[in-house]
Amino acid sequence: MANPEKIVAVGLLTQRDLEMLGAGFRRAIPLTDVSEFEDLLAAIDEAEQRAGERD
Repeated sequence: MANPEKIVAVGLLTQRDLEMLGAGFRRAIPLTDVSEFEDLLAAIDEAEQRAGERD
């Protein structure tokens, strides 16, 4: 049987994203400083831009 406590996803969500997910989404850890994620966020933005160019 699968472990129900196993982490299956990690996401960077806005407050609006959390509101759309609703009360069923209970484990959010707010970040006040996202500077450690700047390179990751830039890479995601770049990948989304490239994907949009292919569509």
